[in-house]
Amino acid sequence: MTAPDLYCVMGNPIAHSRSPWIHARFAALTGEAMHYERRLVPVDGLAQALGEFAAAGGRGCNITVPFKLEAARLAQHCSERVRLAGAANTLSFKDGAIHADNTDGLGLVADIEQGAGVQLAGRDLLLVGAGGAAAGVLGPLLQRRPRRIAVVNRTAARAQALVASHAALASLQNVELLALDIQAPEADFDVIINATASSLEGAAAPVPASVLRAGSLAYDMMYGPAAQGFLDWATRHGAQARDGLGMLVQQAAEAFAIWRGLRPPAGQVLGELRAAIAAGA
Repeated sequence: MTAPDLYCVMGNPIAHSRSPWIHARFAALTGEAMHYERRLVPVDGLAQALGEFAAAGGRGCNITVPFKLEAARLAQHCSERVRLAGAANTLSFKDGAIHADNTDGLGLVADIEQGAGVQLAGRDLLLVGAGGAAAGVLGPLLQRRPRRIAVVNRTAARAQALVASHAALASLQNVELLALDIQAPEADFDVIINATASSLEGAAAPVPASVLRAGSLAYDMMYGPAAQGFLDWATRHGAQARDGLGMLVQQAAEAFAIWRGLRPPAGQVLGELRAAIAAGA
């Protein structure tokens, strides 16, 4: 009997990842023969880990914190999304080469518009963070043609660099794109997206509550207990709070489609996952 194709998610930390459960359900529902596992990678060990995984017959892997920028640099072939973002979260191993894509932004947009029911066109957005996670979603956010996207980051120069790298796309989409001071943005927004690692670190919300409007969507790209502090902060200030579980499932569906050539039922799997989490699974 032929062994199932091997896939994984690499990151540090990684024990919290729900990706193996999601891809197991995708495989079961589509009849695909695949095995998907977690792999904890030392912070300086991504290149070695990718080499070892490919040598073991790995067909593809997802990349999470803190390796998305490095994954893009290590790939021999990059999609247009990866070239724009400089970050990758989905790798495929073909003919001895690494092919990189980025499905984060597609997953985020799908979950905001379909899951939360918030259309992005014409809205004011605040993107908190300027690392690989933020870089991976900014392009697809711009393509939804909001009115304005402001980027803030603890290191202002990184926010400015992210804005500069996306300036041409923003102009093409007729979207105002700018970097603001993270401590005093001096504006409020319809949608606030936390793309920092502050939730994983158990830190306070990285922006002041003044960025929230009544009924704003406050979205943390983390999920589960890691996102709870940000979600509680948003709820206390009258915002609609949402974690990144839907984004996780939607971006996983995009990755699955890249690897297997068919699209799994993301909505069904998200419903099952939320039910499993609520039951303590």
